[in-house]
Amino acid sequence: MTTSSEKTDLLAAFAEQRALLLITVRGLTDAQAGRRTTVSELTLGGIVKHLATGEEMWTRIMSERDGELPDGMLDTAQYRMAEDDTLPALLERYASAARATEEAVSALPHLDVSVPLPKTPWSPPEPEFWSARRILLHLIRETAQHAGHADLVRETLDGANTTAQR
Repeated sequence: MTTSSEKTDLLAAFAEQRALLLITVRGLTDAQAGRRTTVSELTLGGIVKHLATGEEMWTRIMSERDGELPDGMLDTAQYRMAEDDTLPALLERYASAARATEEAVSALPHLDVSVPLPKTPWSPPEPEFWSARRILLHLIRETAQHAGHADLVRETLDGANTTAQR
């Protein structure tokens, strides 16, 4: 019996979370993806855009390990679907970010690699380090949390939900 590696298992769990999130945007138009359906500012397109941006940023942090804050990481526009954004383009960007993350994680010698975190306004004064494993788990958690948000936004939009669409 062959057992898979921790990297393989975590990347598979991450891929499953992404796939669940993507169910929420299945069959939508750009207008629907950009529509607010609750008192929150969240839209389905904005969620996809934020997750793509977040994955791009964290993959860069994990790969470069230079402790530098990636350009755009704190830009709040990443949470909104802009008028010139299209859902197909956002989905392609998300798929590209996923491929880059999988390649970066696969290239690591192990998940214990120490990664200096960039300085942010909420950072402690002393340098902070996470393992590549913790970064990957953070991305999985972030995706799962936003998949739940997306389910609520989609159900409010047209009654569809992930469980029924699986």
